[in-house]
Amino acid sequence: MAPSLLAADWGKVTEEVSRAIHSGADWLHLDVMDGHFVDNISFGPQMVEAIHESNDIFLDVHLMITRPDHYLPRFIKAGADMITVHVEADHDVSATLLLIREAGVKAGLALNPATPFEEVLPYLDQIDLLLPMTVVPGFGGQSFMHDMMAKVEAAAAYRDANGLHFHIEVDGGINTETAAIAGKAGANVLVAGSSSFQAPDMKAAITAMREA
Repeated sequence: MAPSLLAADWGKVTEEVSRAIHSGADWLHLDVMDGHFVDNISFGPQMVEAIHESNDIFLDVHLMITRPDHYLPRFIKAGADMITVHVEADHDVSATLLLIREAGVKAGLALNPATPFEEVLPYLDQIDLLLPMTVVPGFGGQSFMHDMMAKVEAAAAYRDANGLHFHIEVDGGINTETAAIAGKAGANVLVAGSSSFQAPDMKAAITAMREA
């Protein structure tokens, strides 16, 4: 379970991270947006560093930015535990993934809903996590795209057939109902924003999604 900070109260970020930890979060998902790759702007390395220094939780940093290779050293220095880049971004994907792993950080690769699964096939032996987006990236609170489960199923089948061990993460529209759907398709990491941070009882919400 990886609650997304995008849905938290940014007026008290460190307290919100602590609340997520005490509510049962395994990871914290940090959505970095540059206003170019996606039509929204969120935060940068300084936010990642502030969270890293104030709390002890695995930081799952999702770079929705045009040049992840250019900004990569700043997020590594900030304390990211995993950095996920997009296959659609303007960079040498293999080289970027190698730089991440050489820095001792886990490497993830994301693909947008419109991107065919085949686009990530050349890189699946170079990653620790695959993230097939279940919404169009950029804004929280969107509806889960059920047809993306075909990519999750394909990723799980390819991983098992080739003896690979990467995580499969889903991000977008996750709640108790869709958590069950994603888990059945083969996902083992669930990013939940509104349904975790904005739930009346965050601990109960995370527990329900995990059990689903």
